Amino acid sequence: MELAVKSTFDLVKVREQFPILDQSINGKKLVYFDNAATSQKPLRVINSLTEYYRGYNSNIHRGIHTLAEKATKAFEDTRDAAKEFINAANREEIIFTSGVTASINLVASSYGRAFLNEGDEIIISGLEHHSNIVPWQLIAIEKKAVIKVIPVLENGELDVVSYKKLLSVKTKIVAVNHASNSLGTINPIKEIIELAHGANAVVLVDGAQAGAHLEIDVQAFDCDFYCLAAHKMYAPTGVGVLYGKKELLESMPPFMGGGEMIKDVSFKGTTFNDLPYKFEAGTPNIADVVAFKEAIGFINEVGKDAIAWHEYELLQYASQRLASLDFVRLIGTAKEKVSVQSFVVDGIHPFDIGQMLDARGIAVRTGHHCTQPLMDSLGLEGTVRASFAVYNTKDEIDLLIEGVERTIKFLK
Repeated sequence: MELAVKSTFDLVKVREQFPILDQSINGKKLVYFDNAATSQKPLRVINSLTEYYRGYNSNIHRGIHTLAEKATKAFEDTRDAAKEFINAANREEIIFTSGVTASINLVASSYGRAFLNEGDEIIISGLEHHSNIVPWQLIAIEKKAVIKVIPVLENGELDVVSYKKLLSVKTKIVAVNHASNSLGTINPIKEIIELAHGANAVVLVDGAQAGAHLEIDVQAFDCDFYCLAAHKMYAPTGVGVLYGKKELLESMPPFMGGGEMIKDVSFKGTTFNDLPYKFEAGTPNIADVVAFKEAIGFINEVGKDAIAWHEYELLQYASQRLASLDFVRLIGTAKEKVSVQSFVVDGIHPFDIGQMLDARGIAVRTGHHCTQPLMDSLGLEGTVRASFAVYNTKDEIDLLIEGVERTIKFLK
């Protein structure tokens, strides 16, 4: 990851925007290091939800009254903000879903059902979250397609040499994450996409772990599909974005049927709506989509460069301090990483470490992180994962280190 010239921001003022951080857990001040699972929400996002429900709660698109028009505008304003955030060419290429899982299932089911044939091949990587594995397995069974897997090197990076060998005239879809949720590895997606396009395959990028950390330019990447999870970007849960190239989305059949995704319905047949509404059946998660715009505004206000630099410093500090501890082994040491550090302590189960840290008010994630195939390849039951966000501090990392040290002394 290339970092720009060091940028700074007022960390105290940033933290003040997150009311949940100002509390105690088990008598200790909360230290929240579970950001890869979901990030906390700033006041502007929380207030946006309240304002919607107090002031203009209404269904969208089909109403002509004042509240409906206000809600529709706020909803569509978020679409425009998301378009700019990832530099999509057209607002019609921004599809709102319930999250990355829903976005991947949409592509696997709609594109896969329309364009995969028996014997075609789908390439995924050994770093993938279950949500970027299981949907492809389901469509592969249905279409009698074959799944191939890019191996992972010992340091947590993808084996690009092996990937090149997997590509063939049979490859139709490549689905990889931008950054690993378990190891933090940033994948060389531009190279992956170029190679896939050389084999005439389309590429879906799971950007769940990239949205809050990395610059995203879907036109520069030339990806065919890109997925975002709002709740990992300081926004509410239950909202996702599927970007797709317009010509691909137009060629795909609807994923779900119902209201909004239609133009005309009769018992003889139905004509479908234009993009993006063809893929947005039913009443969407209006309030949370509206609040997502405020989360995008927060990220833009602080600045991706400033966030990236701050998180880079946190990751380096945490990794160095953890590596200095006896019995601690870092898992995932790729050169390019987002702010995620997984580790294990020899002889102590990750779950026990997580419980001991929680007793000290420190929230980390333990287990396989929905990447069981990756953990199996590493010979692990799971890891302890500390993941950092814009509001975290080095003082909090010191508390993590102290907690791990105390856990080792107590349990070994």
